[in-house]
Amino acid sequence: MVIGPAYLEISYMLNKKTRYALQALQYLMDQRAAGPILIAQIASEKQIPLKFLENILLELKNMEVLSSKKGKGGGYFLNPEAIQTPLAKIIRIIEGPIAMLPCASLNFYEPCANCDEKSCGLHATMVSVRDATLEVLGTKTIGDLAKRN
Repeated sequence: MVIGPAYLEISYMLNKKTRYALQALQYLMDQRAAGPILIAQIASEKQIPLKFLENILLELKNMEVLSSKKGKGGGYFLNPEAIQTPLAKIIRIIEGPIAMLPCASLNFYEPCANCDEKSCGLHATMVSVRDATLEVLGTKTIGDLAKRN
């Protein structure tokens, strides 16, 4: 039996909320010279549902990645020091663990109920995957999201 796309549920490593957060941060990075940007402009340009984006940007503001200005000429903007924020931190803020399994997580560790980590090949493999992922996401920053010409 061939499984076609209608039967296949695709699961990505980053959830939709995290992808939207990174897209919004990229847009704010690209537009940083323009000053504060309205949520509606980000939502329109990046095709992100407005209500969803409002919650994401508020979460990033609460974590001091973004700031906002009210009134005329207001909107959201990147905090200057946040440009050096590693993408791993953003993903953890929005999504939680970087690791694919709880037993391989650095910050959200939980042992697996049916596994002996010392002899589990899957655990060892997922720790290697986590380490390789963190090698990239720990060194790439919000600033690296800027468009390349």
